[in-house]
Amino acid sequence: MKQVKTTRQYGIFINFRKIYANLLSLDTSLLFQKILKIQYSQTCVMFSLALILLTTSATGVMAGGGFQQIAPGLYFSSGVHQDFSKSNKGQIANTGFIVGSERVAIIDTGSSYQQGLRIREHVRAVTDLPIDYVIVTHMHPDHALGTSAFSKDSPQVIGHQNLADALARRESTYLNNMKRLLGDSAKDTQLVIPSKSVTTTEGMSLNLGDRWLYLTAYPTAHTNNDLSVFDTKTGTLWLSDLLFVERIPVIDGSLLGWLKVMDGLMASGCINTQHNRQCQPIVQVVPGHGPVVTAWQSALAKQHHYLEEIANQIRRIISKGGTISQAVKSVGLDEQGNWLLFNEYHGRNVTAAFAELEWE
Repeated sequence: MKQVKTTRQYGIFINFRKIYANLLSLDTSLLFQKILKIQYSQTCVMFSLALILLTTSATGVMAGGGFQQIAPGLYFSSGVHQDFSKSNKGQIANTGFIVGSERVAIIDTGSSYQQGLRIREHVRAVTDLPIDYVIVTHMHPDHALGTSAFSKDSPQVIGHQNLADALARRESTYLNNMKRLLGDSAKDTQLVIPSKSVTTTEGMSLNLGDRWLYLTAYPTAHTNNDLSVFDTKTGTLWLSDLLFVERIPVIDGSLLGWLKVMDGLMASGCINTQHNRQCQPIVQVVPGHGPVVTAWQSALAKQHHYLEEIANQIRRIISKGGTISQAVKSVGLDEQGNWLLFNEYHGRNVTAAFAELEWE
């Protein structure tokens, strides 16, 4: 097949064969792999590339649950910046998996059994190695409800020491809400309680074969059951909802605790692991929502600023005998242009923070 070389009217050279090969090398949506193979020809390659570009986010991650390899053996799928809906099928949180030489670990399983199955299909497109671990970073349904899709793999399901209780308390609420919000996409979804816990006093190391993961359980911050995953091979820290990028952070635990966790991460810039006594530098961070960041301290600083501003302004209102309703109407409004979904969640954040700070 001849190489399509140019769009000379624009004075540029485009090697479409190379682009095609590079696109196929990505672990993108299986559907688009097929589209590329079917439509690669001189007459329709431009249409194929346009279709892919339109369905790709700014980070290069396929929309709708596609996976990108963000480091050797580490695969990431970006959630959309939306609330749950039938149109997005609940794919609003970042999910991923890490492949070692002997086994695979899943990090978060999405909002439903159906989303979990799609994650599993992508794993199987990459490797036949056993899926031995499913790591759930916290209780929220967009991260935790697809776990049953991996039941045939009989993995260890791992979470924070408080996760089992948190999920059990919310089981009926979460499942009913997903049925209402997602419709058919929530079919067959069941809640899976973790079989193994990570304590806040001791981390946990997992050996994937020539690759170690280090899990850290945090005191109450975003929730009371936040867990991070550090890939020692690539310096990638999967921080999940302890960091929101672009989308507004949501308080469901402790504002003060969250600020403290961020202070510790930004001050150290590295992770202490059990198998490596040195503090290993953090190269990149995967947030719970938003793109992967290498300038992760700046991303944390932006989130820290938002939460700190809320705290400071609420303290001033409390000191004058003000009320929650006054706080909701005035606190943090200058941050509106800095965050997606601000109107949907900011008032809730102010309410939660006020309830915490009035007993400070």
